[in-house]
Amino acid sequence: QVQLVESGGGSVQPGGSLRLSCGVSGSRFSFNAMGWCRQAPGKRRELIASIATGGSTNYADSVKGRFTISRDNEGNTVYLQINSLKPEDTAVYYCLLSSHYRGYNPPKSLNEYDYWGQGTQVTVSS
Repeated sequence: QVQLVESGGGSVQPGGSLRLSCGVSGSRFSFNAMGWCRQAPGKRRELIASIATGGSTNYADSVKGRFTISRDNEGNTVYLQINSLKPEDTAVYYCLLSSHYRGYNPPKSLNEYDYWGQGTQVTVSS
């Protein structure tokens, strides 16, 4: 059974940083494309970062230059480093796993992901 467990969310002031982690079990992690999406109240889910098995990455324009996705294949963990936080980054952040995607470039659609974590809240306010 595939399980994704996020951690690292919290409340920070604008301009602050957080590092989200997602531990994966029950899957051959090194073979899986991974991603992060977020959902703010009243808004649609937004795919914000993806990383392919080979390490290539893709970001939404809204986070490019501020967020960094990375993976530790030995530790079965994917990370999201989020810097220069803004109030509009407030959302529940979800870790994503694709059990079938094998492309060199990372997925650019939420539809490619078939497993989700439970989510972790990030709140940015002064």
